[in-house]
Amino acid sequence: MLKTIIVGFVAGFIATLVFHQGTAFLLYHFGNDMPSVVSVFGRTAAPFNMAPTKPFGVPVVISQAFWGGIWGIVLASILRRARLPDLAFGAIFGALALTFVAVTLVPYLKGLPTWNGAIPWRGLLYNGAWGWGTVLLLRPLQARG
Repeated sequence: MLKTIIVGFVAGFIATLVFHQGTAFLLYHFGNDMPSVVSVFGRTAAPFNMAPTKPFGVPVVISQAFWGGIWGIVLASILRRARLPDLAFGAIFGALALTFVAVTLVPYLKGLPTWNGAIPWRGLLYNGAWGWGTVLLLRPLQARG
């Protein structure tokens, strides 16, 4: 179980920096110039946000990567117990579970308005990319030792 926790955290942390933020990079640098992409995802902010977050002042991207690691533990634990098509499950899990929590629980805990009913396409894309990438990274990490 300890291996699942460590490997899941590492895979989720790295997947945030590579796949989640990589998708943000592509949308920012290419998608913002395409009206059809902007009409679906909106204008995208720059990736790798280094602004400090509360309460510890760590950069936003590091906070996101930390939470990506926590979600990576959850995803690795599920995949360890269930025989599922891992890449597809990872993408769907990331897109649905992480986005649902991001539009409901997180704003509620921060005292902000929760989900307004609009489909958060950008969140689904970023978090689906994170889930797919996490599973891709889990494969070789789980095979070792």
